[in-house]
Amino acid sequence: MKFLKNHPFAVEAFFESSVVLTFAVPKEELIQYIPSCLELDTFQDEWAFIAVAMVKTKNLRPKGFPKMLGNDFFLLGYRIFVRYRNNAGKSLRGLYIIKSETDKRKMELLGNIFTHYKYSKTDINEFKKDNLRVIKSDKSDFEIVISDANASNEISCDSPFENWKDARKFAGPLPHTFRYDSIDNSVLIIQGIRQNWTPKPITVENYNFGFLNNFKFKKMILASAFEITNVPYYWKKGKIEKWD
Repeated sequence: MKFLKNHPFAVEAFFESSVVLTFAVPKEELIQYIPSCLELDTFQDEWAFIAVAMVKTKNLRPKGFPKMLGNDFFLLGYRIFVRYRNNAGKSLRGLYIIKSETDKRKMELLGNIFTHYKYSKTDINEFKKDNLRVIKSDKSDFEIVISDANASNEISCDSPFENWKDARKFAGPLPHTFRYDSIDNSVLIIQGIRQNWTPKPITVENYNFGFLNNFKFKKMILASAFEITNVPYYWKKGKIEKWD
């Protein structure tokens, strides 16, 4: 039944919103967490990146199925920005997923049948207080506080990015997601197709991610924070190729 996990059919959904926080880590600290077939997608040959994506999806279903058969889920993913050179010699930008969570048992079950993302169910709560939006989980030990009244047009002075143009290159979602199978030395490539992709900077007042804290990086900087809304999205059927 292993083949079922290799994204055997295309999937589509509508992203009501996708909040993406991108953290910069010195590349020397992050290289050990990706397989040897992948390369870190770096900035200035110094910084590598982990993104935390919090996505509210509607009508997620096999592509071509009626919307009424879809389901609504909140998805949380931790991804490393990477590159992969395929057998045709083309360098592909994408993501390597290191953790996935969801608010629904159904998504945990189906996600673990049809993907290698190792979904786990957690509590995910979202609420507003005055001009603040809060997304948090007690079980997973994360919280992000977003200010809707104080949207910033300036890059944080701590960020390695000098402008939003550079930051947007690491805002996600990226064209591909990769998974390496060490048993048969193969790479699974899933390509995502998006529409209306317009990331808008957001102001993060406070954040905490217990999962990231566990890595104990010597240096981890919040490089950028974006939100993308109302995006039709679909993932193509997975493609497998041998890695030499």
